[in-house]
Amino acid sequence: MMNENKTLEYYNKNADNFAKTTINVDFYETQNRFSTLLPEHGYILDFGCGSGRDTKYFLEQGFYVDATDGSEEMCHIASNYTGIQVRRLLFEELDENKKYDGIWACSSILHLPKNELKAVFMKMFKALKEDSIIYTSFKYGDFEGERNGRYFTDFTEKTFEKFVGEIDNLQVKEEWITGDVRPGRGERKMAERNTAEELDDVYEIKYSTDAMTGGADKRMYLYYQLADSIKKG
Repeated sequence: MMNENKTLEYYNKNADNFAKTTINVDFYETQNRFSTLLPEHGYILDFGCGSGRDTKYFLEQGFYVDATDGSEEMCHIASNYTGIQVRRLLFEELDENKKYDGIWACSSILHLPKNELKAVFMKMFKALKEDSIIYTSFKYGDFEGERNGRYFTDFTEKTFEKFVGEIDNLQVKEEWITGDVRPGRGERKMAERNTAEELDDVYEIKYSTDAMTGGADKRMYLYYQLADSIKKG
C-alpha cells in the first residue's frame, strides 16, 4: 500500500506535465491492432487511462468506454479531455463480471508489486466476456521496486509467460519488444496481448514512440506478426 500511495502521489503532483508529454503521442498502430480484434461498438475498459489519450481514440472509433485511473488529478484531466466521466478506481477495486470485450491497460498495471499483480489479473479476467482481449505493457527487465518516484514491476518474455501461465485460462498469444534508440536510453518495454488464435514466428521492424514518456524520437519495434485472422471477442 505504501508503494501504491507513493506512485499515486507522483502522478497527482505531476499530472499536468505527464498529460502534456503523452496526450499527443501517435499510438495509432497499437490502438488499431487492439481495436480490430474487438466487435463493432464493443465495450472497452481503459484501466489506468492517464491523460485519456487512448479513451478518446476508442470513443472516436465508435466503442463504448469505461475509463478509470487511481490518480484523482489524472481523472480530472482525462474527464475534461475525453468528455466522459473518468472514475477514480484503484486496480484492486475492479469488480465486474463478463462486462468488457477488451481491457486496455497501457503502461498502468506495471506499477503494481508482483505479489499483487496476479489478483488484479484475475479481476481483469473476470471482467472480460468470453474470448476477449487484454492489452498491457511492462518495462523490460527483472527489476522490481521504486524508480524515479514510482513503483515498477518489470518482465521479460520468459518471466511474463511464466507469470501468466499460473493464471487459468489466460494465455499470451502475441508479444513484441520495443527498444529506445535514442542516445543514452537503453530502456526497453514489452507489450503483451491475449488473443484467441496461434501466431507464426514472423518478424518485422516498425517504428513508433514511447507511450510512457511521449518521446518523439523513433523507437524500434520487434514483434510477432499475425499469420492469419484472429478470432474476435
